[in-house]
Amino acid sequence: MSGKFSLQFYCMTVRMSIDCNGCYQRIRRALLQMQEDLDSHLIDRKQQRVSVCGAFVPQDVAIKLRKKTNRRVEILEIKEIDAGDGHRL
Repeated sequence: MSGKFSLQFYCMTVRMSIDCNGCYQRIRRALLQMQEDLDSHLIDRKQQRVSVCGAFVPQDVAIKLRKKTNRRVEILEIKEIDAGDGHRL
């Protein structure tokens, strides 16, 4: 068994303030810049939630999102996904 840390596949939902088009675009741009970490993302303006899936460390993604958007990020849910489950939001 190697000592290397392998990333688990997660789907994480966070709450962010998405008040206007500019806020939406800022969040979208930040997510697109983080594409190497994320497999998929979904921005729900009505619910003011952002869902991301991929092989990442959830806290690291939340911190990156906070720094890139200058918006408060509240983690609502983190689900571990098995490789056989498929990648669904």
